[in-house]
Amino acid sequence: MNDDDYSATELGSHWFEGPVPDPVPDRREGEVLRFGPGVTAAAARRAGNTPTAVQIWHGTPPGTPPHPARPRRLRRYVPAALVLAAILLFLAWREYGPRAAVRDVAVTAPGSPLGCDGTADVVGVVRTDGRPGTLTYHWERSDGTRSAPLRETLAWGQEEARLHLLWTFRGPGTHRAVARLVITSPAARAAEGTFTYRCG
Repeated sequence: MNDDDYSATELGSHWFEGPVPDPVPDRREGEVLRFGPGVTAAAARRAGNTPTAVQIWHGTPPGTPPHPARPRRLRRYVPAALVLAAILLFLAWREYGPRAAVRDVAVTAPGSPLGCDGTADVVGVVRTDGRPGTLTYHWERSDGTRSAPLRETLAWGQEEARLHLLWTFRGPGTHRAVARLVITSPAARAAEGTFTYRCG
């Protein structure tokens, strides 16, 4: 070939740009780099022939069932959560719900005359609706005395409270005694009972 017939031609850019760089991994998990579908030979050797390629790809150890979905795990606890919520609501209603209501008040005094130097047991019977609460009350006696404010705690389901007044007499004489029970809360109610003291 003659030098006069030779002419240089432009080479394509791929001839002088150098080799194509290695592909960048799409994610890194531990020390294993994954470049798309498939598994590495090392992972296949560790797993043996039992697991499928999908199990190896997702890192599932041999013999381990796939993890259940989170919603399924949560649904398992729904019944227990509902029962617990119902119990808490019931306890809150019982503790902070409507208080006890007084339905009736009566006072029972000794039916026969009280003898010398005797003590009368006067009983006030308060009937309620069975709700918990506190009764506030006092006793008034016909001799002009009055007790301090007293309290009686009512438990859940307790529909009756028995309140006692012990009234002691000394010396000879005859006295018609009146004992009055006054309920001040949860509602204003009152009742009284009479008996006779007779000595000599």
